[in-house]
Amino acid sequence: MSYLQVRKDDCQLDFLSLGALVHRLDPGVVPFRKARSFNIHVSGGEYNVAAGLADCFGLKAGMATAMVDYGIGELVQNRVREMGVRPFYKWFKHDGVRGPNIATVYSDLGFGVRPPIVFYNRSNEAAALLKPGDFNWAEIFAAGVRWFHSGGIFAALSESTSELIIEALQAAKKSGAVTSFDLNYRAKLWDPIGGLTQAQEVFGRIMQHVDVLLGNEEDLQLGLGIEKPAAQSKSKLDTEVFFRMIDQVTKEFPNVKMVATTLRDVQSSNRHQWGAVVWCKGEQVVSPICELHVIDRIGGGDGFAGGLIYGLIAGRQLEEALRLGWAHGALLTTFPGDVTMAKLPEVEAFAKGGSARVQR
Repeated sequence: MSYLQVRKDDCQLDFLSLGALVHRLDPGVVPFRKARSFNIHVSGGEYNVAAGLADCFGLKAGMATAMVDYGIGELVQNRVREMGVRPFYKWFKHDGVRGPNIATVYSDLGFGVRPPIVFYNRSNEAAALLKPGDFNWAEIFAAGVRWFHSGGIFAALSESTSELIIEALQAAKKSGAVTSFDLNYRAKLWDPIGGLTQAQEVFGRIMQHVDVLLGNEEDLQLGLGIEKPAAQSKSKLDTEVFFRMIDQVTKEFPNVKMVATTLRDVQSSNRHQWGAVVWCKGEQVVSPICELHVIDRIGGGDGFAGGLIYGLIAGRQLEEALRLGWAHGALLTTFPGDVTMAKLPEVEAFAKGGSARVQR
């Protein structure tokens, strides 16, 4: 079965994402109100996927984003280089006081019955200033791009970022790239620019240009206005309701060829049940369920997206592509920070049913 028409010719990039780079301050298991030190992780939903595809899976991955000419910008640029992601920066000059800034995310890890607490400072964020016309898409896509990706958090940063996503999606489709979008509906981000009504209007326009949709039941319900069936899920790992909602998605957006999501039942901050599902042109595939012993849950969903996209670009069968995403997302939660530290053989071994026995 031909799942997606991924380009097989010579391309400058296997994958290109559009989004915001942020830096996350992480005090570990200590709540921020008691913190005396923290680690700095460079992150962003779209970046995390690109970084995983470059560093773990060995693909040629790039990212279009905002960059600011100050010390934090230099830190972020160094991390992007370390992960092997090719940047396409729109530069902003920092005024030394007010910005524009690279956004800050604050997140401890939680522990046991105490959940992680996440809050933000996205004031005067450079990425929110991005707008149509800031990137030369014709030139970028002319060199060849197999897959283009963006997400709902970036769409919610400002009215102009959602319009930029649509501009990029149109250019990507014209060039023959596969397009994907992670709904990632966040009410806090949409409230200042029109709330749920605005989110659904924007997502509805974006979805007209999307081949592959990533999003869970809540994303579909809130972000797209898809009605949830009356029958309730038996558990958070039950797939019946999700697959029934996909029928409504594809009726409203017949261009969507694939929908996928992770399944997570959080039993404590450090113990999750983890699975994943994918629907493609009527075919339904469900991963195994495994128990995760979590170090840092941030980025697990992006890890899933990266592994799934790698499998599809590499021409793997749908079940194998899903398992690669499931395995990579699971492994990512065992590392500190938001981006991968896994190697491809580790992902493939776990996807095939590998264990945590000592490797000698």
